[in-house]
Amino acid sequence: MKNESIRPIHIILLTMTVIGLKNHVTIIPPLLQHAGRNGWASVLLSSLALLPWVLLLLYVHKKSNQTEMKEWLKVRIGKVWAKVFNYVLAFFLITLAAFTMRETIHWISATFLLETPIYYLLIIYTVLCVMFASTSIKTIAITNVFVLFGVVIFGFFVAFANIQVKDYTLLRPFFEDGFKPVLFGMVYPASGMVELVLLLYLQHQVKGGIRFFHYIIIFFILTILTLGPLIGAITEFGPDEAMKQRYPAYEEWGLVTVTRFIEHLDFLSIYQWLTGAFIRVGILLFFVINLLNVTGKKKKIWGLVAPLFFIACTVLLMLEDQAFVNIKGNYFLLITFIFFLIVSLFFAIVSIGSGKSSRRTNT
Repeated sequence: MKNESIRPIHIILLTMTVIGLKNHVTIIPPLLQHAGRNGWASVLLSSLALLPWVLLLLYVHKKSNQTEMKEWLKVRIGKVWAKVFNYVLAFFLITLAAFTMRETIHWISATFLLETPIYYLLIIYTVLCVMFASTSIKTIAITNVFVLFGVVIFGFFVAFANIQVKDYTLLRPFFEDGFKPVLFGMVYPASGMVELVLLLYLQHQVKGGIRFFHYIIIFFILTILTLGPLIGAITEFGPDEAMKQRYPAYEEWGLVTVTRFIEHLDFLSIYQWLTGAFIRVGILLFFVINLLNVTGKKKKIWGLVAPLFFIACTVLLMLEDQAFVNIKGNYFLLITFIFFLIVSLFFAIVSIGSGKSSRRTNT
């Protein structure tokens, strides 16, 4: 465990990529559709509303004494119930990864590789992601540090390059439709934030543990990552046009020009989206491999996890695009929020019933 441990800074950077991709890309279209030009308020309110929830995570972190969650649950609720819980969580994480994969592959097929068979892309990316997930958290964290550097640089570049076409008066009038759309829109950024509960499954490998100020930094970064493309889409295209766009964060790249001689730089978004999806899917499958207790067992990983993930992606790819958009925007993001909220409450209940803090398991 000592050799495979990571630092809190790695956790912060991982959340920037893993949850940042979802909040930066996936939730923007449904957030615009339901909250409109006032979606920025939904983002800020959801971040503030979930801050008390962080105390719950810290409470579980303290009561489990940084023990590996699988072992802690096995002791607290019994081997059978712990296994049932792990299977349910693993199934949901496979579905979550499949939604990311489906959206990524469809974006690639619709924008850059129109003539490439979609299942070729799925096979290639599935193999890469499963190989990545079968390594270690240290390998994943180090890889993320390298790829995230380029993602951040390109993100700042597109934000500053498009200042010339932004009209911030389009953010007004504030709350023209009242507070109800704003309150309903809170669920979309919150569906990404609540995925932070998964950090508990990394706590035994984090040197020094995860503190409250680490969560504050993560919340601040994720809030900025959500507000950036959201406000950018509204101020660059207007709220009505932004609502109609399938990929607002990508469309913003189409406006980038450097003087009058350099334009069509939207190919840089390929790096941003593919590396983000690669890290996100990889870490989610890493959790699945750990939950199913097949870590280090390559035959079981390729014989169990890879087929399950491929089947889940195939089912989603068979859906018509509009059906997928409706399922994701109207149901799955809400289900994700409720599911992880229930998971965190379950951990809290188990912690309350655990009495004294458990001794840390040495591995």
